[in-house]
Amino acid sequence: MNSVLVGMSGGVDSSVTALVLMEKYAVAGATMKLFDSADILPEDSKTCCAVTDVEDARRVCDMLGIIHHTFNFRAEFQQQVIERFAAGYIHGQTPNPCIDCNRFVKFPHLLRRARQLGIEYIATGHYARVAFDDKSGRYRLMRGLDLQKDQSYVLYAMTQDELAHTLFPLGERTKQQIRDIAATHQLRTADKPESQDICFVPDGDYGKFLREKMEVISTPGDVVDAGGRILGQHRGLIHYTIGQRRGLGIAAPNPLYVTAKDLTKNQLIVSGHADLLQAQFSVCDVNWISIETLDTPLEVCVMTRYRDEKTSATLYPLASGQVQVRLHEPKRAITPGQAAVFYHDDVVVGGGVIVG
Repeated sequence: MNSVLVGMSGGVDSSVTALVLMEKYAVAGATMKLFDSADILPEDSKTCCAVTDVEDARRVCDMLGIIHHTFNFRAEFQQQVIERFAAGYIHGQTPNPCIDCNRFVKFPHLLRRARQLGIEYIATGHYARVAFDDKSGRYRLMRGLDLQKDQSYVLYAMTQDELAHTLFPLGERTKQQIRDIAATHQLRTADKPESQDICFVPDGDYGKFLREKMEVISTPGDVVDAGGRILGQHRGLIHYTIGQRRGLGIAAPNPLYVTAKDLTKNQLIVSGHADLLQAQFSVCDVNWISIETLDTPLEVCVMTRYRDEKTSATLYPLASGQVQVRLHEPKRAITPGQAAVFYHDDVVVGGGVIVG
C-alpha cells in the first residue's frame, strides 16, 4: 500500500482529507509550526495557525488511529513569507503571503520531510485537482469542482515534481459534502469555522503588523490627484492598496480610489473609478504548469485576485523573461504584488507576480 503524509491544519478540510485517504493509503498526519502563535495570535483567533489547531489535528489523528508529526518550519516561514510580505509593502506592492507560503514552505518542505520518512506522497485539504496529461507529458493543476471553494489560484507556483507527488482528494467534492463526511464520522472539527484573515495578521490590520512586528517605518505624506494637486494627508503608504476607497479621509463630490503610489515622493495618488481600469500589464517570476515555456502569443483567461472573475487575455513573451498580458476588456484595480494566474478552461496554464 502506498503511503501519504497529510498536512493537517486542525480544520475540517484537512481532517477529512486524512479520513478519505485511509481507504487507499497508509496515512500519517503532519502539522507545520510556522511561527510562535502565542506571541501573535489571541486565544480566540480564527486564523489557520491558532493555538488550538495543533491540538485539534493531533486529536483527529488519535481518533483515526494514525501517527501525527509536528514539524518546525518557523525559520523558513519567517524568511520566505513574513519578510517577503514586509518587503513587498515597503516597495509599494500588495503581496499574497498565502501563495508564498505554499510555494516556499508548505509544499517543498512537507514533501522533503515525507521523503525523509520514506513516504511517497503528500496531501492537503486544498480544493484543486491534479492529473497527468499523456500528450504533453506534464502534470496538470485544475480548478476544484466546487468553484466557490476552488483554490487553484494560490497553488499556481507548484512544480512538476510537487504535482507528481501531491494528492488533493477534496478537489472532486463540495464543501457541504466535506462537512457531511466529518459529521458522519463524528470528527471534532466537523463544525469548526473556516480560517479567516492572513494567519500572522490576526485582526487584518497589515499596517499595524508591519509597524509593530516588522518595525517598518510608516511616514505620512500627501494624497494627490492625477494632476498633483494636494487633497489631504495619508498615514503611510503601507496602509493602502490599489483600488482602495475607504479610509482615505478625503471629502470629494465623487468617489475617489487609490490608483498608484509614488514611493519617491511618498505620495498616494487617487482618482475616479475610470482611472482604475487597465488593459495591459506585465508579470514577472512566471511559473508554467501545463506548458513548458511561452514562445508565441497564447490565448488564455486570467485571474488577477483570489476569487476573481476570469477575463480573456493574450499573453506575449518578453525578452526579459517577463510576460505581457493584454486583456480583451479593461479590468479594475490591477495591483502590483498580486498574482496573475492563467487558465485554459479549468486547467492552470501558469502564473506570476504582477509588475504593473
